[in-house]
Amino acid sequence: MNPRLQSAAAAGTRRQAGDTDRPHGAPDAFRSQSRRRLFRADLLTVLAPSVAGAVALWLADGVLDLSGTIKGYAIRRSGAALRGVGLEDWCLNAGGDVLVSGSPEPGSGVPWQAGIVDPADRRRLATAVPLGGAGRFTALATSGSAERGDHIWTAGAGLADFVQVSVVALDIVTADVLATAIVAGGRPMLDRATDEWEVEVLATLPDGGLLGTPGFRASS
Repeated sequence: MNPRLQSAAAAGTRRQAGDTDRPHGAPDAFRSQSRRRLFRADLLTVLAPSVAGAVALWLADGVLDLSGTIKGYAIRRSGAALRGVGLEDWCLNAGGDVLVSGSPEPGSGVPWQAGIVDPADRRRLATAVPLGGAGRFTALATSGSAERGDHIWTAGAGLADFVQVSVVALDIVTADVLATAIVAGGRPMLDRATDEWEVEVLATLPDGGLLGTPGFRASS
């Protein structure tokens, strides 16, 4: 049991029929070999240092499967575009996954506050976590079945260990991939993520109980 987790306490990718983020559902321009090679190289450059070993990008037939990675990658590229035009203080929210820079009060060191919705009641927040400002972490991603229903393949049979997992990290790709990987891989992947990556994790159990690393417990 990981000592960082309170109460009790591999990797998977999410797939859903008709996903438009798969290469075989992409426009013809993306199907060209040259564009595909450039995209793969760029994506792997992002993934390699952050979540190596936690996600598989290719299916057994060799098709590039981006369904567990593309959202975080797109958010990261958007953040880079904002920095590229000289913006220092901003907050990006893409479907509940958040990447920030600077502060809502420029120059103050005050962090942004990112809320995490209670999966049992979408009208209320389970907690809020500080991002950016004078702190280290700048990214938050949440994965689970509460918003979109069951769309993540889980390891083994039976019910998933968690109905929702939120991950705070230094990078949005890391947060996004690990949140889904923990939902898919259950407690073993939760322990691995908190051992191998610099992250904070909040996991919601099917009975509504919570498991949280110290950073989440301090911010609750």
